[in-house]
Amino acid sequence: MEQLIPVINKLQDVFNTVGSEAMQLPQIVVVGTQSSGKSSVLENIVGRDFLPRGAGVITRRPLILQLIHVPRHKPEDSDNFDELHDKDAYFDASPSSSDNSEERDENEEAEETNDRSRHQNAQGEVEEWGKFLHIKDKKFTDFAEIRQEIQNETERLSGVNKGISSQPINLKIYSPHVVNLTLVDLPGMTKIPVGDQPHDIEMQIRDLVAKYIKNPNSIILAVTAANTDLVTSEAIKIARDFDPEGNRTLAVITKLDLMDHGTDAMDILYGKVIPVKLGIIGVVNRSQLDITNNKSIKSALEDEISFFQRHYPILSSRSGTKYLTRTLNKLLMHHIRKCLPELKARVNVMISQYQNVLNSYGEPVTDKGSMILQIISKFSSTYCETIEGTVRNITTTEICGGARICFIFHEIFGSTLEKMNALGGLTTKDILTAIRNATGPRPALFVPEISFELLVKRQIHKLEEPSLRCVELVHEEMQRIIQHSLQQVIEIRRFPRLHDKVVDVVSSLLQSRLSPTNSMVENLVAIELSYINTNHPDFTDGAYVVSAMLSSNDPSRRRKPNGSAEPSPAHTATDIQEKPTDVSQPQTSTTPAGFMSWLPGMQAPRPSDHAALLENLNPEGKPLQDTQKQRDLTSREQMESEIIQRLIKSYFNIIRKNIQDSVPKAIMCFLVNYAKERIQSALVSKLYKGELLDDLLSESDHIHMKRTEATNMLKALQRAAHIIGEIRDAQIW
Repeated sequence: MEQLIPVINKLQDVFNTVGSEAMQLPQIVVVGTQSSGKSSVLENIVGRDFLPRGAGVITRRPLILQLIHVPRHKPEDSDNFDELHDKDAYFDASPSSSDNSEERDENEEAEETNDRSRHQNAQGEVEEWGKFLHIKDKKFTDFAEIRQEIQNETERLSGVNKGISSQPINLKIYSPHVVNLTLVDLPGMTKIPVGDQPHDIEMQIRDLVAKYIKNPNSIILAVTAANTDLVTSEAIKIARDFDPEGNRTLAVITKLDLMDHGTDAMDILYGKVIPVKLGIIGVVNRSQLDITNNKSIKSALEDEISFFQRHYPILSSRSGTKYLTRTLNKLLMHHIRKCLPELKARVNVMISQYQNVLNSYGEPVTDKGSMILQIISKFSSTYCETIEGTVRNITTTEICGGARICFIFHEIFGSTLEKMNALGGLTTKDILTAIRNATGPRPALFVPEISFELLVKRQIHKLEEPSLRCVELVHEEMQRIIQHSLQQVIEIRRFPRLHDKVVDVVSSLLQSRLSPTNSMVENLVAIELSYINTNHPDFTDGAYVVSAMLSSNDPSRRRKPNGSAEPSPAHTATDIQEKPTDVSQPQTSTTPAGFMSWLPGMQAPRPSDHAALLENLNPEGKPLQDTQKQRDLTSREQMESEIIQRLIKSYFNIIRKNIQDSVPKAIMCFLVNYAKERIQSALVSKLYKGELLDDLLSESDHIHMKRTEATNMLKALQRAAHIIGEIRDAQIW
């Protein structure tokens, strides 16, 4: 089981190298307030002075401290160093492929062996040394240099103004006097900013501490001074916030020698004041005077043992730095054993995830011509399939593509036409003015047909604007389909210049079809305006209206009191006899030819229908236009106005149906289908050129960076899987 901690150290090195926080590795996190004795506890565990000291927040970056136990040997035993030192306890953890992992292990193992050989003393004992991840080629044998490097590296990222940084410093210490441990030293918690400290220093430190202790695989080492009120301990409080049951919290009580005379910490050490599951261990550190007088840690540890034997003899075997170190080692090993299966499964899942991410970025392009043709073909197919509705990845959040075009045709354009008033913007005054202007200098006996044509053309022309707006909406949707299709072509994300060129070419193709489509739609309306076909088979209401109106005002059709028709004085009996009535055929009006030519070829209704038609002209018993405006109209003017309105409505409805049917067809023919048929050929002709391939298939810096990150992370995960796989079940359990 002793191999478990070096395995975690090795995994931590791997993931710290690639800067990933994706893996929650088992580790011991040291938390406490300023001046609680955190630094002294760590130095006692290591047995060396190596941490910066001073006033205020000295630890301003997390320090990941990995302790590696190095056994003592003689120089003649150097050939067996690889058997005595775990080969996983190496520091250069740059990610590599798992295929070369065994070769790397052997090389790094040899490097560590050489390191020990170079740092042996005259008696053949291996000395202590340290190595930093950020300068992994340098070995520090002087711990004063380690202290200075920690300070320099802190100021490099955090500055000299007492600010903090979440970027950790990684330090490995090799020593025969330590046990295998992984500790994370965090900045001491504070309440009030001092000097150049930021005003929100308390929240910054708390957030940083929370980032580490919320990891469910971490052990919280809560350091609290015995000469303070333990009930208000900040370290215990924040530990309870993230570990309310205390299952992974170990409390360390420092400065027991500074408690008031006549008091002791028996209740505290027995857990009666601070209940935590992993226990409470008391330690005695060097005082500031001891540090100033350069009292060695070895002497301090001896004094610590004496102190507990004198003041806490019952607890002396379960107190002190040595007991704390052994306890931490044991806790960490058991914690790692518990977390390792889940960690292994997590690594395997992440390998699959990052493999998919890396696949999405693709391999470096070798055959550029083939690549660009493949992308063009895939984009063109996706574009056409989106219009046809056969694309694989159909969105469910909104209608798009061909469905959107259908919606524009029938819901937007169709509804707009249906809501248009045939007489919109046309007043009674406009109608009467048109009639009078069409008569010229002579008073008219009948309503001139030219007035109807002028007025109905004015209304028909209003259909042009919504028709052109329909073209615009479909064109906009065709533009949106470009982006939708590009999202489906994953390969093109790598090439921003190709992406932009595809957009430009397709947009230009659509833009080139906008003018012909608009012209065609305008011509459809112009065609309707060019000839007013009053003989249209659907224009029956017009004939009925005219016949009914004329019959009701024809003196020859006036009825006698007994109901028979009274002949007009202008018609003789001979005239009537010469023109017998055939009730089986609809009769042509007997009105003068000048009026009937207004509606050529139209047939009048049967006489029996005249009364019903007259009632339908004005079913509510009032004029169709505003009553106030028509109040002073003569009966003749009112009749003429009503006739024209009825005829405009009837003919406008016919033309509206024609436009509603023909405009979508024109758009499909001149814009949609044209683009579908020519999009691929347009892209090939514009983009498949030898002099453009290098530029179009050049990757963006963003994609290159993402591929590098994904590659490094995948290699790190593969390396981690190999490291975990080296541990046999017998070694774990």
